[in-house]
Amino acid sequence: MEKIHNPVLRGFNPDPSILRVGENYYIATSTFQWFPGVQIHCSKDLVHWKFLCRPLDCKRLLDLTGVPDSGGVWAPCLTYDGGIFYLVYSIVRTFKNYYKDVDNYLTTAENIEGPWSNPVYLNSSGFDASMFHDTDGRKYLVNQLFNHRDKKNQFLGIVLQEYDSVSKCLKGKPEIIFRGSKLGITEGPHIYKVDQYYYLICAEGGTFYKHAVTLARSRQLRGPYEIYPDNPILTSYGNPELELQKSGHGSLVQTEDGQFYMAHLCARPGDNRRCMLGRETAIQKLERTDDGWFRLEGGGNAPRMEVPGLPYQKQMESRPKIRKNFENGLPEEFQSLREPMNSNWIYFKRKNKSMVLIGRTSMESMHYQSLVGRRREDFYFEAETALVFEPDNFQQMAGIAVYYDTMNYAYLNLSFDEKEGRFLQLLECDQGIITQKGYAAMEQNMVRMRIKANKDQAEFFWSTDGKAFCRIGPELDITHMSDDYYIEEIMGLRFTGTFIALCCQDISGQKKEAEFMYFDYQGYDTI
Repeated sequence: MEKIHNPVLRGFNPDPSILRVGENYYIATSTFQWFPGVQIHCSKDLVHWKFLCRPLDCKRLLDLTGVPDSGGVWAPCLTYDGGIFYLVYSIVRTFKNYYKDVDNYLTTAENIEGPWSNPVYLNSSGFDASMFHDTDGRKYLVNQLFNHRDKKNQFLGIVLQEYDSVSKCLKGKPEIIFRGSKLGITEGPHIYKVDQYYYLICAEGGTFYKHAVTLARSRQLRGPYEIYPDNPILTSYGNPELELQKSGHGSLVQTEDGQFYMAHLCARPGDNRRCMLGRETAIQKLERTDDGWFRLEGGGNAPRMEVPGLPYQKQMESRPKIRKNFENGLPEEFQSLREPMNSNWIYFKRKNKSMVLIGRTSMESMHYQSLVGRRREDFYFEAETALVFEPDNFQQMAGIAVYYDTMNYAYLNLSFDEKEGRFLQLLECDQGIITQKGYAAMEQNMVRMRIKANKDQAEFFWSTDGKAFCRIGPELDITHMSDDYYIEEIMGLRFTGTFIALCCQDISGQKKEAEFMYFDYQGYDTI
């Protein structure tokens, strides 16, 4: 038996919904504006996790065109009943001021890898929707109820409404079953029935450093719900020395032998309290008290870095693999922004084992970017690509970026100037303000580009022969590519994580193509 080493899902993998079907465990996490939507990992022992699929892989299931940064797919819920997988998910289209325009949907499948059914619209009253399957066969939806009238009191509680499987819609009236604890900001609900009790798990305190998991229970589905006497059952708040911070947004799973575990959101800050890897997923072991409450095994409510796992099954690769080329298409860890990949903007050259991006809109666009990226999963990493590109006007660019969102990135690209000709430039975008940090004249149309990251710093390099690499620009502070930048600078809510992206822009509309010969990523625990 091995120990679970947290976090089990490194890098941007927030809002976990955990599920067991037979001997298999699944965790579904949020993907926000990244496409395909909802990321699912699998395991047989809760220790070794492997990427499995992203179910929302076509516009029939997910259209994110125009959604804002950190909008899109929030907090999916994965459940199983009667041989069917149920996936409930939100599409958030507006959220940064008074209103949250959010639609909740349901899709189902007999196999976790699909095909998934046409989505069923559920409601729009709030986010973090979750399906509960009662033992009598009836099904219910719970979600956070959002109040747009008062920015200081936007979270009114958790509402429940029955779902009609035959008519494929909600029926009856929604009822508020829980208004939360004194921690406030009540969201992320999940209901579980164990023995004679209905247990309600909620996220509270906000998804930053006051985040927590609240537990309540009732003998009746509609309540009233009694709050755990020592609530919250999990939080990092008040313990700044803990490696796992922001702990909250939990979901429960029961093992085949009757043990209970809880998957939850967490983050690992640097010295400046900014979390460069985004919000991640961890697992804690639970125990039940004599009077039937759940708590962390051994007591207390602080998250542990190591907890007992299940009997060892089969090791699964958890460290990122280096990908040398695009012979088999795009590696599975890559995603695009807001829309599916198609031949209008991406294709592959089998002879060259390369990927071609066709330039479209700018890095600020929330519609049609020719950009693909993979998560940053390590505090220390190196990434490299080789680019073949022949820009002939200043509106054409292509290269590699450390990317957070349309307003925050560091981008090494090859472009063109009427006076200087072809050149390399390093651009830094900090909350929408773009600064050129480095420049180099370039005669060749092929250049290798490399990024080295050291926690909250990044350096960019280039080479024409693949042997001698020259640094371009200074070492950059990239801490603005974290959720926490909003807290300190009051720039608006942010919920995602850093990607290493390959991209091409041609805002002249001439569709200039950029060919990427390979992409390497290597993460390190230390350097």
